[in-house]
This record gives sequence, C-alpha cells and structure tokens, in this order.
Amino acid sequence: MIAIENIKEWLIANPFIWSMIKFSVILIILLLLIQILRRYLRKKISNTVVRYKTQKGIEILGYVLLTFLAITYFSGAIKDFTIVIGLFTAGLAFTLQELILSIAGSMYIFLVKVYKPGDRIEINGIKGDVIDVDSIYTTMMEIGQWVSSDNYSGRIVKLSNAFVFKGPIYNYSQDFPFIWDEFNLPIRYGSDIDLAKSIVIKIASETLSEYTANSKSQWKDVVNKYYIEDAQVDPTLAITLTDNWIQFNLRYIVDFKKRRLVKHLLNDKIRLEIENTKGEIILASSTIELIKIPELEVKLNVDQSK
Repeated sequence: MIAIENIKEWLIANPFIWSMIKFSVILIILLLLIQILRRYLRKKISNTVVRYKTQKGIEILGYVLLTFLAITYFSGAIKDFTIVIGLFTAGLAFTLQELILSIAGSMYIFLVKVYKPGDRIEINGIKGDVIDVDSIYTTMMEIGQWVSSDNYSGRIVKLSNAFVFKGPIYNYSQDFPFIWDEFNLPIRYGSDIDLAKSIVIKIASETLSEYTANSKSQWKDVVNKYYIEDAQVDPTLAITLTDNWIQFNLRYIVDFKKRRLVKHLLNDKIRLEIENTKGEIILASSTIELIKIPELEVKLNVDQSK
C-alpha cells in the first residue's frame, strides 16, 4: 500500500509523465482496434482490389485519428479550436501532399481532358497507351524501351496523376489521331532521278490515300480550334545532294498506331518498283573512292652465294 501511495504522489508531482502514460494507453487501445478491424475485413472481403483499397483506407483513417487525438489531448480544453484545426489540416496536407496532388491531378485530367483511356501519350519520360485513369493513378501499356518502333514492351506502368503538374504531356491522338513520319532513300548518282521521284510519290500517294483523306477534315478542325497555321498533309518529297548519293526524304502522315506497318509497306513497295526498272534506278551505299595510289619502292636482297 505504501508503494502504491508513493507512486500516486510521484505521479501527482509529475503531471506530464502521468499525462503521457494515459495517452500511451489510449494510443495502444486505438491501434489494437484498428488492427482488429483490418483483420476482420480482410477475412470478410474476398475481392482482392476491394480488400486492398479497404486496408489502405483504414490505414489512412488511423493516421488521421491518431493525429487528431494527439492534437486534442495535448491542447487541453481546446479553447481556440479553429487554430488547432488549422494546424491539423496543414500537417495533414504536408503529410499527404503527394496523395492530395494525385487526386487534384485526376480532377484536372477529367475536367481539362488532358488525356483519356485509349490515348497514346508520353509523360515523365514514359510512352504508352492509356488503359485506365483512376483517382490516384494513370495506368499505361508501355511502348518502346528495348523494342524498336512503337511496339508494346509488355510492361504495365502505373504513374501518379500528380505528374500532370510536373512536366509536359505529349498526346499522340487527342484532337488529331495522326502523326507525321519520314524516312530517307539514298539514290546513286547517274540514276534516272525523275523516274525515281515519280515512283516514290506514286507509291506514297496510293498507299497513304486513306490516311490523307481522313486527316484533311480533322486537320481543319485543329486549325479552327487552335492558333496554328495550315499544314501539308499530302506526301511530300525533298531531295538533297550529298557527297555520296542523292538523298530522297519522304514525309507523310499516318495513323499514330500504324507508323511501323506503313513504313514497312512503303519501303517494300518502293524496293520492288526500283528493282523493276532494270538498273535505271540504283539504291546507293557508302563507297570509298581512291584518288591516287602512292608509289611504292620495293628493294629485294638477293643471296649472291646461290
């Protein structure tokens, strides 16, 4: 009894320690209740996605309750409740700033229509097709990386919606689902250049006729909507004279999802037409021309003893 009385007197003499003990007991009880609730819901919810989100929600709610409990407990009677709530809100915003920014980003994406599922975008250095946009993440099917051209890599990328505020977003399909592409053809000097030009333009016009026709009407809508000059959507050919060959540069418009296929078709058809010219047009390759061979002086030592 004497020991208990001594403990009581010591606690009365040290109110801060007694207050900390009571707070610790309340904290332990609250944490136990949260853990019991999480275990109960984990057993009752069979859906993996719902179970995961529920667990996360309870975890966040627990942090909020613990923070609020600490503020209310150590602030006594809370005479100035507005100040306490302000401090609590500021602390919560600082702690969950990335989450809050992600939620704000999802609202921005939806209201401003930055992108939507089905669009091909590049954001934060990651390029892919958007397959889902939720309140926190944008989910993309990645393209590129270790595979060439615009092919899927097979990886699904989840990116925080907060990144819409942190850098540029490249949208391949919004308003105008076509892109410009180009490739070079080296033609040897001495070839029939006029014939080569007619072949390239003819094949490009025939192969790309559908894309050209569809893109013209949509490009007019883009010009009317934005402050942008009108552009050439028909295939164009530019010629450059180099040291080794005459370089043909073919520029054309194509569906943003068919860039690789169309480039293959154009190259294959042009190759076949050039081969059918029977040497009138020859594709060039890197060559080395020797202007002068230096003179060599060779001395032979003949054995005179033989």
